[in-house]
Amino acid sequence: MKENVNKEVFEVMPVPKALATLAVPTIIGQLVVLIYSLADTFYIGRTNNPLMVAGASLILPVYNICISIAGLAGVGGGTLISRLLGAGKEGEAGKVSSFSFYLSIGLSVLFSAGVAVFMDPLLGILGASGDTHVYARQYAFCVIVLGALPTVMSVTLSNLLRSVSCAKQAGFGVSMGGVINIFLDPLFMFVLFPSGMETAAAGIATMCSNIIVCVYYLAVLKKMKGGTVLTLSPAAGVPGRKEIVSIFSVGIPAALATLLFDLAYVVIDKLAAGYGDIPLAAVGIVLKAERLPLNVGIGLCQAMIPIAAYNYSSGNHGRMKQVVSFSRIVGLMIGAASIVMYEIFARQILRFFINDPQTVVIGANFLRIRCLATPFMFMCFHLVNLFQAVGKGGKALFLAVVRWAVFNIPMLFMFNLAFGMYGIVCTQIVADVCTVAVSFYVYRRFLGTMAKAAAE
Repeated sequence: MKENVNKEVFEVMPVPKALATLAVPTIIGQLVVLIYSLADTFYIGRTNNPLMVAGASLILPVYNICISIAGLAGVGGGTLISRLLGAGKEGEAGKVSSFSFYLSIGLSVLFSAGVAVFMDPLLGILGASGDTHVYARQYAFCVIVLGALPTVMSVTLSNLLRSVSCAKQAGFGVSMGGVINIFLDPLFMFVLFPSGMETAAAGIATMCSNIIVCVYYLAVLKKMKGGTVLTLSPAAGVPGRKEIVSIFSVGIPAALATLLFDLAYVVIDKLAAGYGDIPLAAVGIVLKAERLPLNVGIGLCQAMIPIAAYNYSSGNHGRMKQVVSFSRIVGLMIGAASIVMYEIFARQILRFFINDPQTVVIGANFLRIRCLATPFMFMCFHLVNLFQAVGKGGKALFLAVVRWAVFNIPMLFMFNLAFGMYGIVCTQIVADVCTVAVSFYVYRRFLGTMAKAAAE
């Protein structure tokens, strides 16, 4: 039975092996996500048109809002499902899975309609110039207006699958979508669509790959019917008021954390646009290139979440803390290795995306600075994910607000005024060092409260 597999991973298996069981397919999936998110930039860069690269890069924050919507339903619902399993409430977990799925559909439809109506003002806010506006509009229409629904549904379903330790199925779906997108990009951009429509073609390729992934996840759930608590049937019933509140109490902070992250990216794009289209294109490439270790870290955290959530709910706090500590150590090792890689191969990485010499030089300098923040960036979202796992959405939101609204975004404006373009690039490491200090203080207080409650 599927529940027995959950108990083996969640309760019995040694922590390194349990984490690896969920992390390996999840990290592979995240790496493929990275590859296919970079594929659009890579193939658009083959045009050697920095304006196209800049236009597509401007839409990254809007695309990430789709992920935040999926986070509301998928993270909020997924972490609750793991906690309900730990408490032995399988029936309620099924109701939560169905509710989360239909919630994701409703929210994504509303979002895509809003973007369609307010497209031009939105592009102005994002910093699109007269030269980049047409390319940004092409990409946004395909990826967001047409593609928000399959994007949100696929991400939500992958979260729900991981919540019951079905990481292999979740990871395979993500990987499959990435591979398909990598093959569709050049076919659509350079064969099926005319010159000048490359950004639209890349957006359509991304949308098609997400549709295929969504269909795959639906087929997996249909095949697993009866072998897992997950169900998409409305007949499962509506979860109780307490469970719905719990979904939103974790899901809304998760979504807001992503929105604040996106707001920082909007500010970066807006400030960088003031220095011209070349620096804007360079920053756009850097923000994607730096995702390699961060996506690995995200995969690691996604594996940690269901194990931590289950053991917190079941009262096995010692195992929960072991999972948190081990995942933290692995993540920091990955962050340190990435710094070495980026410092040595910065120019080669930039040339992989674009051959424009000026963009390569500027982007390589930016990347060597930004990469220094990687270990601290991992620590920030590692602790936020931990609080999401244990249902402490308020603490997760507090840390996200501190990171972005208190430190990062105000520092972007101050450092831009004081140091120019390089001040924008340096902001991340300063802000995240400050955030990590606050995060560990909150974490230590949480451990103290948890120990006191257990003693009582």
